[in-house]
Amino acid sequence: MTNPEQLTWSTEQRSPDTVDIDTLPTAQVVERIVAADAAVHGAVEAVAADIARAADLVIACLSAGGTVHYVGSGTSGRMGILDAVELLPTYHVGSDQFQGHLAGGAGAMVKAVEGAEDDADSGAEVVSGAGDNDLIIGLAASGRTPYVRGALAAARERGLGTVLVSSNPNAPLAELADVAILPDTGPEVVTGSTRMKAATAQKVVLNTMSTAAMIRLGKTYSNLMIDMMPTNEKLKARSVRMLQQATDADPAACAAALEASGGEVRVALVSLLAGVEASVARDAVAANPTDAGRSEDPSGIRSAVEAARAAAGSVGSAT
Repeated sequence: MTNPEQLTWSTEQRSPDTVDIDTLPTAQVVERIVAADAAVHGAVEAVAADIARAADLVIACLSAGGTVHYVGSGTSGRMGILDAVELLPTYHVGSDQFQGHLAGGAGAMVKAVEGAEDDADSGAEVVSGAGDNDLIIGLAASGRTPYVRGALAAARERGLGTVLVSSNPNAPLAELADVAILPDTGPEVVTGSTRMKAATAQKVVLNTMSTAAMIRLGKTYSNLMIDMMPTNEKLKARSVRMLQQATDADPAACAAALEASGGEVRVALVSLLAGVEASVARDAVAANPTDAGRSEDPSGIRSAVEAARAAAGSVGSAT
């Protein structure tokens, strides 16, 4: 059991700005909370270089066919689950590439199982099934959670890449991480309630890291989500709208190109940009797959457009 005297990290300290918060009317309580949250951005910005280093590890992992594992307990673990789950509809990236592991199992997502965080062996078990190219990202506001320690230690033993995301600048687990992302969010509005600033910082860090990785892995063209899964009417409409935004073509032409391409946004996009049939665009897309190492064109769309135009020109000249 942790001795109360050992709770020395910043999120466990009392904030001098909120010692009287229980005496205030609702509007002022909200003002204090919002003011405290405003400091989160600066804390994350201060560790931007570390986020970039971690994103590069994610890119290397996925490029090698590996899986990124988020490992955490309580709110921290739930932030990992949330980021992993949202990557599927946004970038067509599933559980074969991102997995979230929560202390206490799936049930802990909707019901607190706080004692599970003390089980280091369960954390180590997460890594027992990991592949040789996998990356383990530990999430722990305190920077000391045994469940996370078990995962990071096991990963180190196997030579796997490791990252730690914590709001403790002096996180003990940082020594087990190749990259430690430690935004100093300071004392919480309600002492020790890391579901607040610390969790907000974790969400910003994870969203930034995974989004940066997805962009570099070619999941966007410009700032458009070209690998989005159009699973409902809103997203289907967004696909057409996205083609409009990328090509300046009229809605009817975009809808027709999408239909001709079998709903494949990449193919429709190349077809519209190059002015070629879907079959030519599909061959060009296949010949120019995503590549994080391709300078200024990781999605391959620009290269595919050039190839499609060249192919169409050669066919035209031959006839």
